[in-house]
Amino acid sequence: MTAEVVAVSAKAKHGVNKTNRPVIRLLAGEGVEGDAHCGATVKHRSRWRRDPTQPNIRQVHLLHAELFEELAAKGFPVTPGLMGENVTIRGIDLLKLPKGAILRLGDEAAVQVTGLRNPCYQLDQLQQGLMAACLEKAANGDLIRKAGVMSVVLAGGQVRAGDVVAVQLPAAPHEALEPV
Repeated sequence: MTAEVVAVSAKAKHGVNKTNRPVIRLLAGEGVEGDAHCGATVKHRSRWRRDPTQPNIRQVHLLHAELFEELAAKGFPVTPGLMGENVTIRGIDLLKLPKGAILRLGDEAAVQVTGLRNPCYQLDQLQQGLMAACLEKAANGDLIRKAGVMSVVLAGGQVRAGDVVAVQLPAAPHEALEPV
């Protein structure tokens, strides 16, 4: 199966759910044009309050569409953009990618994975219990975060539903993703 973009979303104001769009434009070193999290320095409100000069390593939120079926089985009807992601992808296990993996989105754009998205309490404002449904305990007791991955834009360009997604792994040894 070829991996592909299922949906693209953005929102000019802060808040969890983003609006699906026919196309988004990624800006190198910035993020999604017109999105509240676009910029070279941090835009996430709580991180901005601590230090507004820190680099923005959460420019583009990527989420695997396979999570929607898992959440639906638990009673949470989730659709693209609802959990705040900018790009919904099918066919790649995003959570198992190593830090530094590069995803080519369509013909132009490329993002580099920086880490895991930590599910936020705001998910419960959408549907009570949704945040907990995006968390799981591994057999060894480690917390598994399922709310997608964060990335920075290496190469700008347009991204739309139906675009092919290709993965380029960094040189070994690979570093496991941590929450960012």
